[in-house]
Amino acid sequence: MKVIICGAGQVGWQIARHLSGELNDVTVVDNNPELVRRATDTLDVQGIAGFASYPDVLERAGAEDADMIIAATHSDEVNMVTCQIAHSVFSIQRKIARLRSKSYLDAIYSDLYRRDHLPIDVVISPEREVAAAAMQRLSAPSAFDTETFIDGKAQLLGIAIDEECPVVNTPLRQLTDLFSTLRAIVVGIRRDGTLFAPEPKDQLFIGDECYVFTHAEDVDRTMEVFGKTEKKRDRIVIIGGGNVGLEVAKSLESSSRRVRAKMIERDRPCAERAAETLERTIVLNGDGLDRSLLAEAGIDRADAVLAVTDDDKTNMLAAVRAKAEGCPLAIALVNDPSLVPLMAPLGVDAYINPRSTTVSSILRHIRHGKVRQVYSLGDAEAEVIEAEVLSTSPMAGQMIRDIDFPEGVLVGAVCKGGEVLRPAGSLRIDEGDIVALFAMADDVPEVERLMQVSFDFF
Repeated sequence: MKVIICGAGQVGWQIARHLSGELNDVTVVDNNPELVRRATDTLDVQGIAGFASYPDVLERAGAEDADMIIAATHSDEVNMVTCQIAHSVFSIQRKIARLRSKSYLDAIYSDLYRRDHLPIDVVISPEREVAAAAMQRLSAPSAFDTETFIDGKAQLLGIAIDEECPVVNTPLRQLTDLFSTLRAIVVGIRRDGTLFAPEPKDQLFIGDECYVFTHAEDVDRTMEVFGKTEKKRDRIVIIGGGNVGLEVAKSLESSSRRVRAKMIERDRPCAERAAETLERTIVLNGDGLDRSLLAEAGIDRADAVLAVTDDDKTNMLAAVRAKAEGCPLAIALVNDPSLVPLMAPLGVDAYINPRSTTVSSILRHIRHGKVRQVYSLGDAEAEVIEAEVLSTSPMAGQMIRDIDFPEGVLVGAVCKGGEVLRPAGSLRIDEGDIVALFAMADDVPEVERLMQVSFDFF
């Protein structure tokens, strides 16, 4: 597949890394020559320095025979015009744009992106992706990472193993016998900084971080099995009232459970805009690091704090200060993955990586076969891929034990007839089933082969 990626920032670079690693023909376009040079020096991609919305620049990037264009520059307007040029001048079939401005995303303008208007096939909103990730963190607060799959019926949980975990030093195969009715399976373990797909004989040790696939109804019991106690989070303090903070607050206001939220925003015009937009959220104007303002927000009585300003270090410090003032759960928005190892020593409970959520959302629309969802783990170390099994898939009609999965691939869940099942070797995969697979990055192409339909399917 020939793909043009416009924007060589964090999101563009990460997508280029994924796609070039899977032997796609990738060209990166950016008006910053240094970012283009970084991409071409570190990845197997071609690079073009110039404005992505210029037709001659897209022509030099090979737009005449490109299969897809991904517009992920920092400018919404450039991304929109790029997709228009790609459609009108070069007839590129698949166009994905990252749009951040709320005005461009409102439902009233939903017809704007039709092919006969402004032709964009997929619109990605980082703010909405991050807000969804924040809500998932709050749904399982003791997990450091979480994502829903199979229409919300299954969930991936990242769980840190500590002294309270009752299944430490227990071979994974024994967990099935000990908890026969628990619909959960360990699909990944990070030990000493290295992520791997475990074998049945492997054990969990204190200090490990494990990824567990579980039925949505079994989330609380799964957390208990791994030594985590959950409680409802009804009082939330949000630090940062920009686009992300606003989306998070709106999501909390529209959630089914009654949540009392307070927001702290340093910029007065931004705080006033948030106060006008939100209905039940109390907005305070001031510095989220100010102890007296945190006390006014009731941080010592809050169940959780979400630090979602546009500055990583401010978010981390705000989370640390909130914990010091008595808040039991601190979640920080962090763009820079090199800062993530500092989370545990600082006592920050969980983090949200906007780049990872945006990349995962874009990858979901790129994969071969009938892929429904893709979630990227860590620093692109592994992916969880959810897909529907088609009649021409090599998996169709086979038992799980007979499918030739690579060593770095594990089945997390199978959905048959709307029911989510815990995978077992004797479970047969049939056409129409939905499977969720954990795959190490190097094994993703082989997973795609197993998912891919043959040409005679069409």
